[in-house]
Amino acid sequence: MTSGRQPSGRPQRQRVVLAHRRGTRMVHTRAEVQEQTDVGDALVRGLMRAQLGLALRLAALVFGGLAAVALANSVFPALSAVTVLGIRLNWIVLGLLVYPVLYGAGWLYVRLAEGAEQDFLGVVDEGAGEGADGGGQR
Repeated sequence: MTSGRQPSGRPQRQRVVLAHRRGTRMVHTRAEVQEQTDVGDALVRGLMRAQLGLALRLAALVFGGLAAVALANSVFPALSAVTVLGIRLNWIVLGLLVYPVLYGAGWLYVRLAEGAEQDFLGVVDEGAGEGADGGGQR
């Protein structure tokens, strides 16, 4: 039987493997980042853009909160006259409560920036893994 059919009359099964195609370009992402090629430069710029966007969003949030405190004091003048332990409430908010908020924003930024770096390293390592094993199979 040279027709490629099994004795039962069905065509013989053929295994299709997409990972071993000819003519595909292996991606060596880690090398492209280290050698500062166009692809590596685009990846690094993407990471920097993500971290800059994160920093700007958190800064806008913190400055917006501080502006809300100042606006509340100007809209409700009675708030600025309230005293706690002989100190005006607006000084307590601006002098004591701002620092934990700034610390929290800094801590949040570091955590989220590290997450973006881990995502970046995942992309770089994934690209390096594709070139190492010939097909990116895990």
